Amino acid sequence: QVQLVESGGGLVQPGGSLRLSCAASGNIFSINTMGWYRQAPGKERELVANITNSGYTNYADSVKGRFTISRDNAKTTVYLQMNSLKPEDTAVYYCHSHGYTIARTYDYWWGQGTQVTVSS
Repeated sequence: QVQLVESGGGLVQPGGSLRLSCAASGNIFSINTMGWYRQAPGKERELVANITNSGYTNYADSVKGRFTISRDNAKTTVYLQMNSLKPEDTAVYYCHSHGYTIARTYDYWWGQGTQVTVSS
C-alpha cells in the first residue's frame, strides 16, 4: 500500500498565499511524477501542476506565474506554493503520483484531498 498525505489547505483572502504539502509513504520502490489536481463544485477534476523525477514541471495556464511546484531531495514529498490566490482557485486539491511499488508493479495513487477556499 502507498499513501499520499496532504496538508496545508485552508481559508485565505484573495491575493494571499498558501503552501500545500503531500508526503508519500508505504511500499514505494520509486516514484515518477508527482502532482496536484483540483476539483471545484460542479466541475471536473483538472491538472494544476506536476513535476517529474528529473525536475521537469508542467502547469495549467490558469496558474502559471502564480503557483510553483517542487519536490524534496528524497523525491517523496511534493509542494505547491500558491501565491496571488483568486476566488476561482477555490477547490479541493488532490495530490497524485505514480511509480513502482516494492513488488515492482506500476501503479498510481491519490491523496484524500485538502480544501482551499479563497474568499474575503
